[in-house]
Amino acid sequence: MPLYETVLIARNDVTQQQVETIADEIGTELEADGGGVKKREYWGLRGLAYRIKKNRKGHYMLLGLDAKPAFVKEMERKLGLNEDVLRFMTVRIEEIDEAPSAILSRKSDDRERGFRGPKPAGRFESGRRRGFDDREEFRARDGFGGDEFRPGLLEE
Repeated sequence: MPLYETVLIARNDVTQQQVETIADEIGTELEADGGGVKKREYWGLRGLAYRIKKNRKGHYMLLGLDAKPAFVKEMERKLGLNEDVLRFMTVRIEEIDEAPSAILSRKSDDRERGFRGPKPAGRFESGRRRGFDDREEFRARDGFGGDEFRPGLLEE
């Protein structure tokens, strides 16, 4: 039988268990048809590139399937009717890679990074700190005359 990868995006209102239930239903129907789920990955709640049906986030799930083309067509029809599924995409592949997908491996790299040292000075934070009186106009005024000249002071 041909091999397929299906990625589905579920609404962010549903729980992770409900997304797992959708994948379980696909798996039980597939096993009844003589195929099997070879790979299953939950990628988590992730932000969408653009709003889909008023949702900004979605639960992502990857399924590696060993199925007949007729089953895939019926599965896609049922996913299209399911209100919890925002989008899905099925692609025929030559072989299912047993290693974790790029999404999961990148997530683990982010967790291993940890503390990366002190934050470098930003664009506006470089150099010495200046107080209120360090501005150029105050230095010029203070150096000009000191106590000898004060505007508004009447001479007697």
